[in-house]
Amino acid sequence: MSSFNLHMVSDSTGETVRLVARACLAQYKNVEATEHLWTLVRNVDQVDEILTALQNDPGFVVFTLVNEETRSALEKGCRKLQIPCISALDPVVNGLGAFLGAEVHAKPGRQHVMDVEYFNRIEAMHFALSHDDGQSTWDLQDADIILVGVSRTSKTPTCMYLANRGIKAANIPIVPGCPLPDEIFNLHIPLIIGLTKNPKRLVEIRRQRLRMLEQDEHTDYVDMERVTQEVQEAKKVYLKQNWPIINVSRKSIEETAATILQYYRRHQDMLAGRADVV
Repeated sequence: MSSFNLHMVSDSTGETVRLVARACLAQYKNVEATEHLWTLVRNVDQVDEILTALQNDPGFVVFTLVNEETRSALEKGCRKLQIPCISALDPVVNGLGAFLGAEVHAKPGRQHVMDVEYFNRIEAMHFALSHDDGQSTWDLQDADIILVGVSRTSKTPTCMYLANRGIKAANIPIVPGCPLPDEIFNLHIPLIIGLTKNPKRLVEIRRQRLRMLEQDEHTDYVDMERVTQEVQEAKKVYLKQNWPIINVSRKSIEETAATILQYYRRHQDMLAGRADVV
């Protein structure tokens, strides 16, 4: 495993440059990056601070700076230090500009403006938090998506990821001996999806959880036979209710969410078709 310093420089929150850098890094095996994230970089003094850090921890620089003065200072400084420095967005922005025949109006943080989409994300985040782990089942009809699954099938982080996309997501745990809330069986608008995971992998994750909490590991919660039965019983519920099933054993949160959104688009199309018929 080889490692290097990856400096990500942004004039805003750093979310974009980090996602782009990590997506590119994922294409290489046996490579590990020590990440240095520089956010809200909007003047030359801040650039000078970054250049000083680069002298101590040289590596690769990727940036999303739109201000000509700051990006010029960064590029010039990196050239002097003989450190590669790449803009993450320039190829796409320039390509779009050529295609649209439009002039670029550069403004730091433009993608994070407080528009309707922003407030939808905030509302969705509040919804996910207040409907986490089976809370507030009385208004589940207001959800866009409901995730159901046994413990440690990544329900909560997936809901939070979906909320950041403006999707109101709730999650309900399947607990042995505890019936699911009646409300969930009478819903027609929200898309309900069952999450499952390989029992062996589930036991490993649950053991790690118990160790982290310094709790007793001699429990049915991590008993392979009981966990296997738990997963099988959950699948029976999904199949009986005709809910889509996603196996998250080998999926990242992002991959699971992408699959869920595919189901959601089809669900929305079906609801729209039903409305047209009515």
